Amino acid sequence: MALVIDSKNIAELLASDKPLVIDFWAEWCGPCRMIAPMVEELAAEYADRVNIGKCDVGENDDITMKYGVRNIPTIVFIRNGEVVDRQVGTCQKAALAEKIEKLL
Repeated sequence: MALVIDSKNIAELLASDKPLVIDFWAEWCGPCRMIAPMVEELAAEYADRVNIGKCDVGENDDITMKYGVRNIPTIVFIRNGEVVDRQVGTCQKAALAEKIEKLL
């Protein structure tokens, strides 16, 4: 299951040895709901190697601004505290898995 990422746990997740994947979303966003099942599946598949979570843009302005998220869904791929890739808009699960593999 994907983590819930918010201001309370972002620093701990960034400090982890595992890469971090953040899905920036909102409840009212149709495309966000379309990719949500893929994000959940990937979170389960990579649970032991990558932290994968969802960040509600409406409740976490600070994180949203820090990563320059202007459109949703946006998925940010972070390794060693640095953004190494991002996906804006919907895509296939295989494309997300490929980006995750590059983090490892």
